[in-house]
Amino acid sequence: MSDEIIKNLGPLAPLAGIWEGAEGVDFSRIHSKETETRFRERITFSPLGPVNNGPQALYGLRYATTCWRLDEDEGFHEETGYWLWDKMNQQVIRSFVIPRGVTINAGGDAGEDSRSFHLQAAVGSETYGICSNIYLHESYKTMAYTLDVTVHDDGTFSYSEDTHLYIPINDAIFHHTDKNTLKKVAS
Repeated sequence: MSDEIIKNLGPLAPLAGIWEGAEGVDFSRIHSKETETRFRERITFSPLGPVNNGPQALYGLRYATTCWRLDEDEGFHEETGYWLWDKMNQQVIRSFVIPRGVTINAGGDAGEDSRSFHLQAAVGSETYGICSNIYLHESYKTMAYTLDVTVHDDGTFSYSEDTHLYIPINDAIFHHTDKNTLKKVAS
């Protein structure tokens, strides 16, 4: 890892590396039934940067995560994307794709030394927004997304996320939530 990149990651610097955790809780809908799933997870954060947009220089982490139910060997959830630090605007950005046909670009304010931050995205936003495929748009439309992250002094980090899904058949919003605490296993 380049020391130059790490020193420019702002609040994302402590996350560089490989993380694992088996305390995950996923609350979702499976076959129209509300279901709680316990899971383990592995996240790899690889530093990158600078990414230049004219005068804006972003540094960040390329990431990939996989989640497995505690009693299974085959993953049930994957994501890939970027966590970015925008020093000029004091913003953390998370841009990611879920292979169900959903793309989320979430962002929020953070200081360079922040140990916690809150990100959000909303359908229709021109900056921090959400885009889904036709099937999901018509059956489980993602309306909003929030993420809270805390980096702890004990070598762990935790997150809690809430994906607000509009389900037309019920004419209601369902909160698909995930949370976990992970420990760094490699730099």
